Amino acid sequence: QVQLVESGGGSVQTGGSLRLSCAASRHTYSSYCMAWFRQAPGKEREGVALIATDGWRTYTDSVKGRFTISLENDRSTVALQMNSLKPEDSAMYYCAAKMGIAGCRGDNWIRVPNDFIDAWGQGTQVTVSS
Repeated sequence: QVQLVESGGGSVQTGGSLRLSCAASRHTYSSYCMAWFRQAPGKEREGVALIATDGWRTYTDSVKGRFTISLENDRSTVALQMNSLKPEDSAMYYCAAKMGIAGCRGDNWIRVPNDFIDAWGQGTQVTVSS
């Protein structure tokens, strides 16, 4: 069972930057995709960005041009660099992993995340003040 450990997050003012990291362990897959989701109080969970080991990456429209997802440390860590942060970016951010590459280029990670995702991190809070 893959395990995900998140780090980063915190509080910044509007226009600031934060970097989230998530280390994956206890899996033997060489191909997979990893993603970041977020959930604000009273709102549904939202897919933010996804990256696959074949290089494919995609972002939700609201973060395009501001957030960058990347794989690091021999692809065992997924990072999310968040720039030009806005108050509406405030949420609990969750790391997620899907073992195997099948479906990573589709939209199931957004439509049916509970069916698509194999493992979730514990969450890290991001707060952006105006």
